[in-house]
Amino acid sequence: MKGKIAIVSATVLTIASIGQIGLTFVLYNDEANEVLRNAGWGVLMLSAIFGWLPIFTFRKMGRVKGRGYIHTTVLVDKGVYGIVRHPQYLAGVLISIALPMIAQNWLVAIFGLVAMVIYYFDTFVEEKSDIEKFGDEYRRYMQSVPRLNFILGIARLARRRYCS
Repeated sequence: MKGKIAIVSATVLTIASIGQIGLTFVLYNDEANEVLRNAGWGVLMLSAIFGWLPIFTFRKMGRVKGRGYIHTTVLVDKGVYGIVRHPQYLAGVLISIALPMIAQNWLVAIFGLVAMVIYYFDTFVEEKSDIEKFGDEYRRYMQSVPRLNFILGIARLARRRYCS
């Protein structure tokens, strides 16, 4: 049953994500609120940071085994992983927020909402796997680093770094 749920989740996420991107191009409104659109571009750039940094962080600190950067052999809790536990899921959420801000169309927002919900719930699946792999070490990590809240994560990181 778990496999079927994962397939449905991945399929719906793919449709929502591709649909949202495609609709952003098709329904882009030149006359929409420029401030909101520019803020959306800023959020999109932020998503790129959270999307790409994990690749370099895992390769540098994760003692990766095999070809894929996600096959770490140690728990990585530094760099972007000292801010949020799931930076690439956060990147997906941020993209899903940015595109409706850029397009300013309700249909783009609906597709984005569907994608955000799936990204969020997928973090729980990922964490179950991480607990199985790293055990109590990951549970302690969960206590100090937020799942997706990067603002809280930056505040906690600053407090750990400068108040300890």
